Amino acid sequence: MLELKDVNAGYGTFQALFDISLEVNAGEAVAVIGPNGAGKTTLMRVISGMTAPFSGNLTMEQQSLTTIPPHQIVELGIAHVPENRRLFPGMTVEDNLKLGAFAKKARGDSKKSLDFVYELFPRMKERRNQLAGTMSGGEQQMCAIGRAIMSGPKLLLMDEPSAGLAPVVVQQVFGLVRRIREEGYTVLIVEQNVQQVLKVVDRAYLLEAGQLIDSGKSSDLLESETVRKAYMGL
Repeated sequence: MLELKDVNAGYGTFQALFDISLEVNAGEAVAVIGPNGAGKTTLMRVISGMTAPFSGNLTMEQQSLTTIPPHQIVELGIAHVPENRRLFPGMTVEDNLKLGAFAKKARGDSKKSLDFVYELFPRMKERRNQLAGTMSGGEQQMCAIGRAIMSGPKLLLMDEPSAGLAPVVVQQVFGLVRRIREEGYTVLIVEQNVQQVLKVVDRAYLLEAGQLIDSGKSSDLLESETVRKAYMGL
């Protein structure tokens, strides 16, 4: 479904990603793990078109992503849940959700999509008339994920969904990720919380200083001595 080959990217003269090659197949959940500053958010921004790569190829279902603007990437079926959620705090939960259906292909199904989001996240239905900025961090993350689902994505990008949340809320967020998996969504997630994310994905890539240094099944990486010592404190 999604394929990156030899992608280099950064900002101005600063290079953040070096020769990144990875793929995400339809129906699977894949994580990119690594420390803060490894280039994980840059990777997500390149895929969603917010940051142009210096070089390399990116394709979604064999269609190039390197020359089209972000709104057309959304039309292709890629939805991005950004780090820190980026909701409109002064708007209601329901209005935030409806903004996710701005793409042409999603508009006709917006009512059906909204009903599905409320079924997936009943708390969002309870909070639908509440200002998004007054909700808890975990509830805001539900809203951000729901907004992305409103676009009817083929691929859901999730950038550090547990960032800045209390430990008990982190557990809830990964429960949300597990629930999304059960609904059949294809997911690419970048995350610092290595131990938790490897429990809810099929495969993972390890990113350090802008380079992919390892990859494999999540179960294998959970047992990897290198990963356990460096990222789990074990």
